[in-house]
Amino acid sequence: MTQAKEQNNPGSVVLSSPVERMYHAWDDALSRNDAAALTALYAPDAVIESPLVPHLMGLERSLKGHEEIRAFWEKLATRKPPMRKYYRTGYLTDGKKLMWEYPRDTPAGDQMDFVEVMELNENGLIQKYRVYWGWFGFGVLKRYEYHK
Repeated sequence: MTQAKEQNNPGSVVLSSPVERMYHAWDDALSRNDAAALTALYAPDAVIESPLVPHLMGLERSLKGHEEIRAFWEKLATRKPPMRKYYRTGYLTDGKKLMWEYPRDTPAGDQMDFVEVMELNENGLIQKYRVYWGWFGFGVLKRYEYHK
């Protein structure tokens, strides 16, 4: 990860690329359960693929567009289990595709394990988003711990 100091304000940090900005902005908005901020990171015709789509939304297809995406993030915010934490150690990118892992094993104990994959468009917005669940995270889903 590369960071650059802003020239006019040496104490501030400017994130150096659209990929790095997205890596931080998406995780920040998700950790605050901010559905509006999350939705704003997606292109208007973006697609989400996740095991939570059928589980939370009752759909057997991908989500598409801001209306469906925002509804998904709003519902997720009300049902997120406590073992959904945000420890990660960096990302991989080719400049357009952004990937990172939330590993199960963290310095503070177990968390839900995911691999996040985002394809960014020419404007730096998420065009396609896919999430892959590990065995620990899938167990949370299997035990219906996303229901309140």
